[in-house]
Formats: sequence, structure tokens, C-alpha cells
Amino acid sequence: MALDLNSDLGEGFGPWTMGDDAAMLDIVTSANIACGFHAGDPSIMRATCATAVRNGVRIGAHVGYRDLVGFGRRAIAVAPVELRDEVLYQIGALDAFAKTAGDRVRYVKPHGALYHAAAADRELAEALLAALADYDAELALLGPAGTELETAAAEAKIRFVGEGFADRAYTPSGSLAPRGLPGAVLHSEEAVAQAMSIAASRTARTIEGGEVAVSAASLCVHGDTPAAVEMARRIRASLAESGVQVEPFA
Repeated sequence: MALDLNSDLGEGFGPWTMGDDAAMLDIVTSANIACGFHAGDPSIMRATCATAVRNGVRIGAHVGYRDLVGFGRRAIAVAPVELRDEVLYQIGALDAFAKTAGDRVRYVKPHGALYHAAAADRELAEALLAALADYDAELALLGPAGTELETAAAEAKIRFVGEGFADRAYTPSGSLAPRGLPGAVLHSEEAVAQAMSIAASRTARTIEGGEVAVSAASLCVHGDTPAAVEMARRIRASLAESGVQVEPFA
């Protein structure tokens, strides 16, 4: 059995940094790199792509709403045609730096509010997939399985890769529990246990203490989670010890 390990990286801005990207890029197999809309800037994009390529980590465009102040976590009303162009813009920007570093963007993952909105709204999902098809139909889409994103990807003939979260609790319906709820963000032992549960039985914990099915070929460990580096290192070691081969899906 094989499983990818990804993280949201490159999410600083100017002199302000978030997380230890260099350390995470020694552990993960795929990097979702911010494209300047919710976080990141050209210099950070260049540096993160360069480190990813040196470490053999696959590069993904982490596209979001144009919302630096809200870190892309606020719901924004964007017309589908505008969203298509904004996603296309972000993919192209990151791909320039990926190619400069010696590789290319291989997949796309929506960020924050866009991740949840496109998972539930067919028009937004189709707009996002239209951008992938416009840029490169060989790109994969990383996102929540069993949602409008997966359905739209199938219709657009774009490869879809299901994602699970090691460090986030789920609702009984299978969506991520809102960050503001107690217990929504998992730490240390809880995150390691959840990663192993998703890998072994395709289930994750819910905010209410139950279980929910999670179909995932890639596991996410957020780079901004406290002690994220140590958590990711332990998750990768635990997966390997259980016989799971950790490798990129792209």
C-alpha cells in the first residue's frame, strides 16, 4: 500500500514567515505551495519551489481566494468565470517558478474557504476544473472525495486524488470541523492515530467522538499546526513501520 504525505507550504509574506518549510520539505512527498492570493509572494514561491525540487518533493499549486488579510479562510462571492481566471492565474504563476527550479506544477489543491465552497457548489467546482483543463489537462486535482470536486473532475476527465487530514477532526457528514470548535485541530498523538486510522481502515475521528469514512490517497499535515514538523516526522515513521509506502501520487 502507498500513501502520499502533503503539507500546505510557502504561506509567509515578505519578511513574515509561517512554519518551518525547509524542515517539512525533508519529510513530505508533496508540497501545496501558496500562489500569492491567500499567502506567499514571488520570492517565497521561488524559494519554496527550489527547495522542493532539491528534495524530490512534488509541487502543487495551492490556489485560493484573493484574500491575504483573511488568509483565504473567509467566504468570498466570486463569479465562476472570474474564479476560473483567478485559478488559472495562480497556477501559471507558480509553474513559472517550478520550471525555473527544474520541475513543474503537477497538481492543484484549493485552499481554505475555496476548498469547502468548491466541494459543495457545482458551479465553483466546474470553474476550478475549467482552469486546470485550460492550463494542462494532465494536472491532478487534490481534494475531498465524494464531493462536487470529485464529480466535476470526472466529467472534465481530470485525475482526482482524495485527501485526508491527519491534524483535523471531521464532522459526521465527512467535512472538516470548523477550526473555531474545540477539538477541531488535532495535535501530537491524536494526529498520528488519525493518520494511521485513515491509512489502515479509511476512517477518521469526528468532532463528536465517532468515526466517519475518509477515502484518501494523500494525507495532509498543515505546516502552521503547532509542532507540525515533529508531527509529520512521526506520522511518516509510523506509516513506514506499518508497511505503508510513503510516496508522491503525482
